[in-house]
Amino acid sequence: MATPKQEARAAHLRAEVEQHNYAYYVLDQPTVSDADYDRLLRELQELEESSPELQTSDSPTQRVGASPAADFEPHPHLDLMLSLDNAFSEEELREFDARVKRFLELPPEEDLEYECELKIDGVGCSLTYRNRVLAVGATRGDGATGENITANIRTIRSIPLRLPESAPDGEIEIRGEVYLSRSEFLRINAEREAAGEAPFVNPRNCAAGSLRQLDSNITASRRLQSFTYSLGASPDWRPASQKALLDTLQDWHFRVNHERTVCRGIEETLAFCESWVERRHDLDYDADGVVVKVNSWELQDRLGRVSRSPRWAIAYKFPAEQATTVVRDILVQVGRTGVLTPVADMEPVFVGGVMVSRATLHNEDEIARKDVRPGDTVVIQRAGDVIPEVVSVVLEKRPPESQPFEMPTHCPVCGADAVREPDEAASRCVGIACPAQLRRRLEHFASRGAMDIDGLGPAQVEQLIAQSLVHDAADLYDPERVNLAALSGLERLAEKSAQNLLEAIAATKGRPLERLLFALGIRHVGETVARQLAQAFGSVERIRAASVEELDAGEGIGPIIAESIHTFFRQDETDDVLEKLTRFGVLPEPKEPLSAAVEGGAFAGRTFVFTGTLETMGRAEAEAMVRQRGGNASRSVSSRTSYVVAGEKAGSKRRRAEQLGVPLLTEAEFLEMVRQADASP
Repeated sequence: MATPKQEARAAHLRAEVEQHNYAYYVLDQPTVSDADYDRLLRELQELEESSPELQTSDSPTQRVGASPAADFEPHPHLDLMLSLDNAFSEEELREFDARVKRFLELPPEEDLEYECELKIDGVGCSLTYRNRVLAVGATRGDGATGENITANIRTIRSIPLRLPESAPDGEIEIRGEVYLSRSEFLRINAEREAAGEAPFVNPRNCAAGSLRQLDSNITASRRLQSFTYSLGASPDWRPASQKALLDTLQDWHFRVNHERTVCRGIEETLAFCESWVERRHDLDYDADGVVVKVNSWELQDRLGRVSRSPRWAIAYKFPAEQATTVVRDILVQVGRTGVLTPVADMEPVFVGGVMVSRATLHNEDEIARKDVRPGDTVVIQRAGDVIPEVVSVVLEKRPPESQPFEMPTHCPVCGADAVREPDEAASRCVGIACPAQLRRRLEHFASRGAMDIDGLGPAQVEQLIAQSLVHDAADLYDPERVNLAALSGLERLAEKSAQNLLEAIAATKGRPLERLLFALGIRHVGETVARQLAQAFGSVERIRAASVEELDAGEGIGPIIAESIHTFFRQDETDDVLEKLTRFGVLPEPKEPLSAAVEGGAFAGRTFVFTGTLETMGRAEAEAMVRQRGGNASRSVSSRTSYVVAGEKAGSKRRRAEQLGVPLLTEAEFLEMVRQADASP
């Protein structure tokens, strides 16, 4: 039990450390040395460790170190997190001003006060305080419900864990933006590249990924920052104006952007926006515009909102910066999903604060529309100051010998067919052994709904590819390639783990046909279509021999899916992989197609949903039992569901069934229903 003296000392240390956090992370004016700060924090940690009852939820020691989360829980916001309409020109901003005056029935010549703030290119978040203590930090989500990321929010030291006594009691929501500074972004990417990891695309993507880390220690290592700028639900307090809100948030030790001002009338507002078009490059964070808000909260209340956007605010977006350069060549890249993307390889040019030498041309239709050719002089811009793109061609500078560009009919990486389906803009490689798609295909092949290879995750797949042990999924079963000696040499894979992985791979031989068909990654063939294919044809050989018309005749398989399946099984690469899968004993034994008797079985017309953990069988096995007796197995509960079979730890699906009045069965009751169905003549 802590003594009164220890309680007082812990309270004093909590307040002092948080004050130093505020000075350093919010004011950028450190008041003690790093060594002194560490000494104070260490003393507080030791006090809390010796007397755990001294530890509070708002203690600075609780910012980092929570156990990794299994998942993020949904968090309903107390009040909607609204989105903003955009203005892309002076005319659109003037129209916003006129629209506000018309709604308020004010004369056109009257000047309204607008609070103007830089629009930070970060990730929106909501902070819920209860009795002045941070209770929940959440993402924006769909505006009504976000994800609870409190453990990660706590790692951001510019966000106070406790509000001062001047703040109201009860519940209050503070909204803001979490972002990554440019200098921190460069530091993180330099470390990732040194470690052989892919760099992040831009600071916003890095910030978003950091906030959704299940391990808050990783989030803490990214040194995220924040600005707060709005109020959500606040039953016990409201300011008179947007400026008053920001001033108060600053008094409450939140970090508020200093690059803001109250403008009188639209002319001052436009001048403020224009002043930042160039100056934004001097900032250490990305800003993609200016948010213009009616300053008076009384007028905001009168203006209200339309759908999920307020009438009293708008985001003036900075124009994209442009430059001129020459296209040296047009390259075609193959993405992890097989999409072929044309890319302009250009003479390097400085635009939007960075040197650019490549720009996406999106797809074949876009190239044809803009008529971009190798040798052309083009105007490029960074869309949203992030993604380089070709805007137009300077035709008067086109070389006389230039020829229109044509997309390849075969994959430039593996040589398989490049197929463009009707109503789609993108061409796709259908090669099962395409190196550009290998990582994604192997991860999919090993996933739970497919072959379900326990222990073969992204890290192991990456190493198998890096060591050239596998070139397609069938190589996983080749004992000359994937064996104990080879696996034991991989990083973080000791001999015991390697043996377990080999056994897990071997255990998947002979998986049901529908699992293998899904695992092969045929475009448009998900678990349902794979099951229908397996039931209709019974073997890989029958599917390979089927015509498009025969495939199209199957239940739930239309012409587009049938064409995709037919094309997939006509590739030489597919033949090679299937030959190896046959040789290594992976292909299941052929079965007769599903008979009419089974289609009209005892469970015909009934739909079952399984939820929770079943004791005597896996969910896939239970679903197979339903289908073998003519029933349907679904993964979602609706009014058309006949039964929900609830195992241990059944959650939202059970609650949904109760709401809809769908009958609930225990596992034992389901098995009894199966027994009775099989016993019936």
